[in-house]
Amino acid sequence: MIEIWSKPHCPYCDKAESLCKQKNLEFKKYMLDVDYTREDLFTKFPSARTFPQITIDGVLIGGYTEFAAEITS
Repeated sequence: MIEIWSKPHCPYCDKAESLCKQKNLEFKKYMLDVDYTREDLFTKFPSARTFPQITIDGVLIGGYTEFAAEITS
């Protein structure tokens, strides 16, 4: 399961979601201040500095660039 930890008005978050749809991948998108807080984000991803943070089966992949490389390789 792909999980995208997103924030509003984030072009890379939107690109990650679009890539999932394009590849027909099942994903769940979480939105900052709706589904989680900044504190939740830093608890789950202590080294996070950018959005989105993306996991596959609970394993942190990284941001959009790492995610795109992972699923297109």
